[in-house]
Amino acid sequence: MFDMGFTEMMLIGIVALVVIGPERLPGVARTAGKYVGRLKRFMTSVKADVEQELRADELRQILSQQQKELDSLKDSISEAGKDIGRQADVSDALAEPVTTAVEHADTTTPLPDSTDDVKASPPSAPAETSSKANS
Repeated sequence: MFDMGFTEMMLIGIVALVVIGPERLPGVARTAGKYVGRLKRFMTSVKADVEQELRADELRQILSQQQKELDSLKDSISEAGKDIGRQADVSDALAEPVTTAVEHADTTTPLPDSTDDVKASPPSAPAETSSKANS
């Protein structure tokens, strides 16, 4: 609290002895000690109160910062949900024409079998090469 060394304390004691006198010096020293003790306790409690208020202020700032982050996360989640809803609506809208086209295709004429066309055409190239090799 006060930065006093031994020499300063000794000087104050000598001045007090001269001014107050040896009869009243012990009572005055006791009273001064009580007041110094009260002052120290008061300063300690004020210091603790100030530190507590600083910690409370820091906690309020952290809480408000976390609240802002939480609000931004809520907004982004709600936007993502809306986007997913829009994409689901678009995919549902696109799926309806495809299913109706498939149902319509099932009622029309069947596609020709492509394996019949392959069986009907004779291989012409190997026959020519074999007749040249025989001659």
